[in-house]
Amino acid sequence: MKIAGIDEAGRGPVIGPMVIATLVVDERNVLKLEELGVRDSKKLTPKRREKLFDEILSLVDDYVVLVLSPEEISSRAGTLNEFEVENFAKALNSLKVRPDIIYADAADVNEERFARELGERLSFKARIVAKHRADAIFPVVSAASIVAKVTRDREIEKLKEKYGEIGSGYPSDPRTRAFLESYYREHGEFPPIVRRNWKTLRKIEEKLRIGMEAKKSKKKGQVSLDKFIKG
Repeated sequence: MKIAGIDEAGRGPVIGPMVIATLVVDERNVLKLEELGVRDSKKLTPKRREKLFDEILSLVDDYVVLVLSPEEISSRAGTLNEFEVENFAKALNSLKVRPDIIYADAADVNEERFARELGERLSFKARIVAKHRADAIFPVVSAASIVAKVTRDREIEKLKEKYGEIGSGYPSDPRTRAFLESYYREHGEFPPIVRRNWKTLRKIEEKLRIGMEAKKSKKKGQVSLDKFIKG
C-alpha cells in the first residue's frame, strides 16, 4: 500500500513563498521514516532538517514540491484556506505514484470539511485523513513538512543574497519589519517579494505616514517660530 503525506511551510509570512510538499512512500518504509527521527519541522534545527531532507527523499517512491510566489498568494481569488486546498490538490494530482491513503495537515478548523474539499479536487480515489498538527502525529506528514520547510528556507536564503537581511519573513520578526520599513522609506513602495494584501504592510504604511506627517508638522512649527523670533 502506498501512503502520502502533505504539508506546507510559510503560510503566515509577509515575505517569500509558501511551499507545499507531498511525498509517497510504501507502507513498509514508514517505520524507516520514524527511525530517521522525522518530526514536526519546527522542532528541528536547520542543520538537522537539511540532513534529513536527502535521507527522506531516498526513501520515497515519488514527491512533488510547489513553490507558490508572493504574487500568486496575493492575487488568489478566495480565502487562504481555499488557496491551500486547491494547491494541496494540485500537488497530489501531479504525483506519478498514486497513494491509497493521504494524510494531510488540515488548514480548516473543520478537519472533515478540509478532507472532503480536498477529496473533491483529486483526479483519483484515495482515503483522506486530515488532522490539525498532522506533522506531529503522522511520520509521513512530518517528512513532508521537513521537505517543505527546507525548500522555503533555501528560497529565503536566495532572497537574502539579493536584498540583505530580511529576517525570517514573518510579521512578528523585528528584522523583517525593520527591513520592510527601511525599504519603504527608501523606495516609496514595498519590494516585489512581499504578499501585498497582508495587514502588516498596511500597518507599516500607516506608521510611516503618521511619522512623516508629525515630522512635517514639527518642521512647519519650527519655521513659524523662527519667523516670530526674527520679527
